[in-house]
Amino acid sequence: MSFPLLTATAALPAVGAVATAAVPAARRTAAKWLALLVSLATLVLAIVVLVRFDPGGARYQLTESHPWIADFGVRYELGVDGIAVALLALTALLIPFIILAGWHDADPLETGSRRWRPTQGFFALILAVEAMVIISFEATDVFLFYIFFEAMLIPMYFLIGGFGDRAHAQGEEAASTQRSYAAVKFLLYNLVGGLIMLAAVIGLYVVAGNFSLQEIAQARANGSLHMATSTERWLFLGFFFAFAVKAPLWPLHTWLPNAMQESTAPVAVLITAVVDKVGTFAMLRFCLQLFPEASKWATPVILVLALISIIYGALLAVGQRDIKRLVAYASISHFGFIILGIFAMTSQGQSGATLYMVNHGISTAALMLVAGFLISRRGSRLIADYGGVQKVAPVLAGTFLIGGLATLSLPGLAPFVSEFLVLVGTFTRYPAIGIVATFGIVLAALYTLVLYQRTMTGPVKPEVSAMPDLKARELVVVAPLIVLLIFLGVYPKPVTDIVNPAVKQTMSDVHKTDPKPEVEAAK
Repeated sequence: MSFPLLTATAALPAVGAVATAAVPAARRTAAKWLALLVSLATLVLAIVVLVRFDPGGARYQLTESHPWIADFGVRYELGVDGIAVALLALTALLIPFIILAGWHDADPLETGSRRWRPTQGFFALILAVEAMVIISFEATDVFLFYIFFEAMLIPMYFLIGGFGDRAHAQGEEAASTQRSYAAVKFLLYNLVGGLIMLAAVIGLYVVAGNFSLQEIAQARANGSLHMATSTERWLFLGFFFAFAVKAPLWPLHTWLPNAMQESTAPVAVLITAVVDKVGTFAMLRFCLQLFPEASKWATPVILVLALISIIYGALLAVGQRDIKRLVAYASISHFGFIILGIFAMTSQGQSGATLYMVNHGISTAALMLVAGFLISRRGSRLIADYGGVQKVAPVLAGTFLIGGLATLSLPGLAPFVSEFLVLVGTFTRYPAIGIVATFGIVLAALYTLVLYQRTMTGPVKPEVSAMPDLKARELVVVAPLIVLLIFLGVYPKPVTDIVNPAVKQTMSDVHKTDPKPEVEAAK
């Protein structure tokens, strides 16, 4: 196909970001509508990519390759496999909902005197992040991937630090200080990971002579490129460290609760449902494909770290008093499941991990956006400030409950299928780890149901007695996500059909096959 579809899918939100930023400050509403229309057009292109992709065809499809920095072997190379297509579609799907949910989040404030807020900048930054995440999923040149992997930190820094949550009990000055702290912490953690990865990227070029993922992987497979064991392990650690920070994996996770707490709800969704997925995706695409032997060497330690993330994140979620921090620690636990599935080195585990990335994005978006609507009404993130909401805003409470039940992986909702596959895939190879990981499900039920009980049930507190229910715009945001959670919970086949062939190829990269059942099937 001559039309550069992948380039267009990433370029459209990038151009839209520039156009949105250029809208005059007096035309804030026009900037919002322009950003929304660009995100919807990007979704259309993502659907075209999804339709054109053939799960039974070549590994990387819709490829593009052009010289870029020829002296250093850097090329503009794009291509998508089933895993990338699924995450690209997830990103394009969530951005319109994020924009709609944040429709008034960057409006001017009244705090004694009118303070200017660049509304068009808020929506331009969201589109810029979308463009960089999409091209990160598409890039098959390691250096090209690295550039956008790092570049997305810049707009995210300004979204966290410049457009933070207004619900702060200690006033605007304290809120500004906390936002700045969260933004700087986010940036420093991810920059350190990126710098270590840059050293590994340079080391890879020294060893391989180019940055092409496909060429390096093919050369490794056919034996024409040999890496010393120690070299491969050091390079793997450089890549994995950066991805573990982004993921986030314990103990490199501490930036996430602060970032999500101080962000607006839509930006919090952008962080955990979109940006963080680049880390787990890159573990599958780069760590396993480029460094198969080192991946197997590091597996025992990574599985332990993933297990700690699952239990640690869930335990801390149980004790949280802040709604957003609770969702943040729950996400750390969920990312532990994803990484556990990836490094279980079974087809069920990796299929479950990829499906989990998609389902976690949808479920977290549903829960966090409804929580954002709740917080904007009450002006507080503290769980103790709520009670009896279901009696005055039943639709809000009902959607909050469905989002929470998806978070605890209730059967019939999308995350259950992915979590079940991860646990089955882990248990077949590492039964002890699989058994301990199931305690994360019990803890998820505890923190989710306690959250719902304390905020939605019981006597109606005077402060929420006049709380309005969800409005039309908010229903447009939440209803499609709820429908997707139910649909993919009952019928996940459309996603698994796309990702399973790519998972099989990844298993082949690391020379792993599924363990044979201990009991033979009856003939």
